[in-house]
Amino acid sequence: MSNVIVIGGGAAGMMAAYSAGMCGHKVTVIEKNEKLGKKIYITGKGRCNFTNACETEDFFKNVVSNSKFLYSSLYTFSSQQMMDFIEEHGTPIKVERGNRAFPVSDHASDITKALFSAMKSVGVEVLLNTEVKELLVEQNSVIGVSLTDQSNLYCDHVILATGGYSYQTTGSTGDGYIFAKHLNLKVTDVRPALVPLETKEKDILELQGLSLKNVSFKVFDEKKSYFEDFGEMLFTHFGISGPLVLSASSYITKILAKKELKAVIDLKPALSYDKLENRVLRLVKEHPKKSILFLLKDMLPSRLADLFQQRLGISEDKTLSDLTKEERQNILSMLKGFPLTITGTRSFKEAIVTQGGISVKEINPSTLQVKSIQGLSVCGEVIDVDALTGGFNLQIAFSTGYLAGISID
Repeated sequence: MSNVIVIGGGAAGMMAAYSAGMCGHKVTVIEKNEKLGKKIYITGKGRCNFTNACETEDFFKNVVSNSKFLYSSLYTFSSQQMMDFIEEHGTPIKVERGNRAFPVSDHASDITKALFSAMKSVGVEVLLNTEVKELLVEQNSVIGVSLTDQSNLYCDHVILATGGYSYQTTGSTGDGYIFAKHLNLKVTDVRPALVPLETKEKDILELQGLSLKNVSFKVFDEKKSYFEDFGEMLFTHFGISGPLVLSASSYITKILAKKELKAVIDLKPALSYDKLENRVLRLVKEHPKKSILFLLKDMLPSRLADLFQQRLGISEDKTLSDLTKEERQNILSMLKGFPLTITGTRSFKEAIVTQGGISVKEINPSTLQVKSIQGLSVCGEVIDVDALTGGFNLQIAFSTGYLAGISID
């Protein structure tokens, strides 16, 4: 039996504490906040989309960074096992659109209660309002932790589960990266991911609050396409957001640190260019004396139609019968490819996850133990792994936490 300290009482830390306790170890969780699972309370708008019920093979398609590293973790503790675990500890669950799993109550606190109940059942001790200053290491072996109150706690094994940089008000302030750097572990550049995007064009700021459903969104440069998918997005006071945009951000945040990117919105992805042209021609034929805005408002939300008309530079008094072939083609081109320039992402304050972190090369993926330091494991968002929205990031936290806990000697 080992004496184990888990630094961080979030999703990964609580699961790591439970699984280590389940294996008979003496476990203490150190959490600097006044309560456990602070970030869990705000996930899924307070409803907590805690995992995704897809098959494990499909899960990897939703991992953006270092998916192969997660094979052992996700096959050791899958999303199905997580759902069973939550129900076994007193919280009924439901699965909604996109295989997203939630507690039936729609209360994120019930997920935290289930995790706390599991930890309690295996005798885990919790220290709240307690902050670790540094890890104590002798001859490349962990011997304990030093706290900010100048006291030391000694142990045989430390699990680092401090989270990333996103949602810093919940305590994710990058402590784990500092600990890792002090131990000469490689930490890759960290960036906000699953985050809204800022655009160069100022005219779209007038569209703030307008959401678009069933559109296609593509981000690219002169050499390659970085992202293309179908779904919902939203115009904001700084650019764009919504599910499609958040997903895109995870694939382009690294590139945006160096340069701007181009994007287009296909506002009519269900219609081919030819079918859309036929629809426009039919409107022209049936309503020759109507204005350009009549045509655009038939196709688009009113505010977007006004913006289209301004961008196209066609007088709003111009009748449909007076439209030139070139003007019609310009309308069609913009409907199939409304252009934007992406200048950057919003900050960590608005990011759902952190991209980057402790390099996977430093960690044994079968045990989550750090290769160069005896008695140190890492799990959750502090590692350089991240995924798309839909419960995937929380499941990564649970799976890596579980594997870290059961792998302690």
